[in-house]
Amino acid sequence: MNIKNIICLLSIVSLLWACDKNETDMVQLPLKVQMSVNEDRIVINSGDTLTITAVTQNEGEFKSEWKLNDKVVSEERSYSFSSKDKGPHTLEYRAYTTKEEFKTVYIITVSYDFNNPYVTQLFEYRPAPGQFINKSPGNLASAQGILGQKGMVTLGAYGGYIVLGFDHTVKNGEGNDIIIYNNASNVFSEPGVIWVMSDDNGNGLPDDTWYELAGSEFNKTGYERNYSVTYYKPNSVTDKVRWTDSKDREGYVERNTFHTQSYYPEWEGDTYTLTGSVLPSTNIDYTIPTNIKSYPFDFGYADNTSGGDKIDIGNAVDKDGKKVILKGINFIKVQTAVQANMGWLGELSTEVLGIADLSLVK
Repeated sequence: MNIKNIICLLSIVSLLWACDKNETDMVQLPLKVQMSVNEDRIVINSGDTLTITAVTQNEGEFKSEWKLNDKVVSEERSYSFSSKDKGPHTLEYRAYTTKEEFKTVYIITVSYDFNNPYVTQLFEYRPAPGQFINKSPGNLASAQGILGQKGMVTLGAYGGYIVLGFDHTVKNGEGNDIIIYNNASNVFSEPGVIWVMSDDNGNGLPDDTWYELAGSEFNKTGYERNYSVTYYKPNSVTDKVRWTDSKDREGYVERNTFHTQSYYPEWEGDTYTLTGSVLPSTNIDYTIPTNIKSYPFDFGYADNTSGGDKIDIGNAVDKDGKKVILKGINFIKVQTAVQANMGWLGELSTEVLGIADLSLVK
C-alpha cells in the first residue's frame, strides 16, 4: 500500500471516529427537562382532564415514566390525567438516561364542580367501646352513611371520634357556620366536643392543625384538656370493657341485655388510648334510675340540643386555649366528651346524623 492510500485510510478512520464521538456526545448531553405544568399542587373537577408534557432541549434520546399512585401508567412524554375518584392523587414523572435522572411530583386533588352542603369524605372512624359497636350504627358502613347526606353513626363511650371532610372550604362568616344533626332531646343530650382544621398545605388531607371549638363549658369546673382513657379488650365478647384514665381512675363500659355482640371494636388491639377534652357530667340526673336524664349544655357541642347543633367556627381556640381567627375550615372531628354510665340505657355516646355547611342548607 502506498503512502497516498495510507493517508486516505487514516482520514476515513478519523472521520468515522469523529462521527461516533459526536453521536455519543449527543446522547450524553446534560438532561434538561421542563414541564408544561409548573404548579406541583393542582385541583381539578371530577371528570376533567389535565395533560402534562415533558419538554426538553436535548437532541439526544431519553426515556420517560409516569406513575399514578405508585403504579406505572405511561412511558410517553405526555400524560393525560382524569379521574372521578375524589381526593388527592400522586402523579410522578421521571426522565432518565443511563447516566442521569430527572423527577417531579404532582399532587392532583379531584373535586366537584359544585359544593355539597354535607361532608363528603371520611378520613377516620375510631369509636370507643359501646353497645352499638361492631354493628349498625357503630361500624364503618354507618360512618360512610353520613357522606353527602343524613344517616347515623355512633362514636361509643368517651373519646370515640370521627374525622370528616367537606368538598369545599366552609367560610367563617357571621354567627353560626355549620350544623351537626343529631338525635338529642330536651332531656337527653350526649355531647361531643368539636374540632376543626383548615387545609393549610393544600394536599386535601387532615394533616394540619386541629383547633377545638370552645363551647359553653370551656374552662369551667369539670372541663379538662388532654384527658386520656385507655380501654382493655375483655377476655370474652360477653364481658364488660374495663377502662383506666389519666387521673388514675378506672371503670367499665357496662353491658346490657339488648345488645349481645362484643362492645370492644373488633379491629383494635388488646388496648388502645383515646385523648381529647372532657366535659363535666354534672348535667346528668340519676334521681330516677329508670328515667335518667342528661340535660343539654348551653351551646357549642354535637348531639347536644334538639333539632341539630349550630356551630360557630369563630369559637376556635389553639392548643393553649387562646382564640384563633380562621378564614374557613375543610375538616371536622367530633368526639364523645363525657364518660358516663347511663344505667339500662348503656354508655353515654355521641351520635352524628349528618354535618352540613349552613350557608348551603336550604
